[in-house]
Amino acid sequence: MICAISGEVPEEPVVAKRSGLLFERRLIEHHVANHGKCPVTNEELSMDDLVPVKTNKVAKPRPLQAASIPGLLGMFQNEWDALMLSNFALENQLHTARQELSHALYQHDAACRVIARLKKERDDARMLLSLSERQIQAESANAAVVSNGKRATENELGPVAKKARPGINPSIIAELTECNALLSGQRKKRQIPATLAPVDALDGYTQVASHPLHKSNKPGILCIDIDASKDVIATGGVDSTGVLFNRTSGQILSTLTGHSKKVTSVKFVPGEELVITGSGDKTVRIWQVTDDENYDCRHVLRDHTAEVQAVTLHATNKYFVTASMDNTWCFYDLSTGSCLAQVGEASSEEGYTSASFHPDGLILGTGTTGALVNIWDIKSQSNVAKFDGHVGSVTAMSFSENGYFLATAAMDGVKLWDLRKLKNFRSFTPYDSNTPTNSVDFDFSGSYLAIAGSDTRVYQVANVKQEWNLIKTFPDLSGTGKITSVKFGADARYMAVGSMDRNLRIFGIPGNEPEESKSPAR
Repeated sequence: MICAISGEVPEEPVVAKRSGLLFERRLIEHHVANHGKCPVTNEELSMDDLVPVKTNKVAKPRPLQAASIPGLLGMFQNEWDALMLSNFALENQLHTARQELSHALYQHDAACRVIARLKKERDDARMLLSLSERQIQAESANAAVVSNGKRATENELGPVAKKARPGINPSIIAELTECNALLSGQRKKRQIPATLAPVDALDGYTQVASHPLHKSNKPGILCIDIDASKDVIATGGVDSTGVLFNRTSGQILSTLTGHSKKVTSVKFVPGEELVITGSGDKTVRIWQVTDDENYDCRHVLRDHTAEVQAVTLHATNKYFVTASMDNTWCFYDLSTGSCLAQVGEASSEEGYTSASFHPDGLILGTGTTGALVNIWDIKSQSNVAKFDGHVGSVTAMSFSENGYFLATAAMDGVKLWDLRKLKNFRSFTPYDSNTPTNSVDFDFSGSYLAIAGSDTRVYQVANVKQEWNLIKTFPDLSGTGKITSVKFGADARYMAVGSMDRNLRIFGIPGNEPEESKSPAR
């Protein structure tokens, strides 16, 4: 008697009443419970249709395959074949699962990209809405003043209304907008130059030169600018003078005399043989080179009523902005020296301590004595954003050439702002609470950031999420304990550092400085 399912002699045989087929009890019960049918005839079958068969207990005969070596080899071969088939089936299932997982991950990544794009569009729309609301409020306020026939006094409107200004006309705005579009397009294609100094070169910087440029009775270099095309460095000092110094020859080219108080800011106008200086005497001067290679004062600008703290040049090299402690900033036409717009906040008594144009030229950043960083739209002259969080006056600021980052310095160190999300994403606190950070500067490639206070530190620029590694710290060799200004040279091949003594210090790779500059300037 053989079981119809297993093909072997059953241990507990049962017979189906209808078909008369013999089954192993445990096998047929399991099949009936799952399917309710006879596994052979497919007819309806229930447990009541099964009749147990009583037989004598007999020893199960050994399978013929296990009675000889060829039989055992055949069994092993069959088992191996079954194992290979099972392994093949599992591999197919794994491959299918991997494909499904890859597809799911691709869909997740695409969804994340869509969400990020929608968030950016939402943020841009919010900013545009905020700008529109401010413009509408300003226009409504102006219309109300005109309709009521009221004339605001100087005390009511503060320094903003002291003089009538021609304003930034549509043709200038169109010129600024065209420059912005051109520079924005170039930035996306711009690559880090191959001539940029690598990190290990900056790590090897030491002081390679020191030049006493200013008077010894009033020591102190307060500001620095570099004309990279000519390798000329401009400094402004406590002694009320500006100095133009040729790093290659190691000689002073010209001394700018005319201010009656300290020179707080100095800027080259590339390719125009012009230099702009701001001073504590409330004036701004435009200097132009003469036939004998000296510089004469071409314009004296007296639009501010308090100390001028910062001068910043627009990317067109045709316009510039000055920021003053009188709580205003002025937009000037460089060719005529005329102030086209004087902008401030009548509700605030905080003076402006620093200013810088965004690389594309349509945004202006200013820092105040009240620890605020203001972002202005040049076209509408409206304040579009405010960054708070600093402690003490904002002493310096610098936009990165990638257009995304703004670095600001104050008593509590340096803060880095993401201009896309309008938030602070990293802070450096290199000094104690009594030591301010006086200067901050991105190199032109946007690869390095230098900060200065009681010493000078250089960081490698990274993205928002990565760490900004400290490359090297340079001690204050002046002995004054106060480094006031730092500026990268061309391709970050050197740094110019000013402090509260009279010496301009150059840090670079030993042995790579110009031969002529190894001797002190006379």
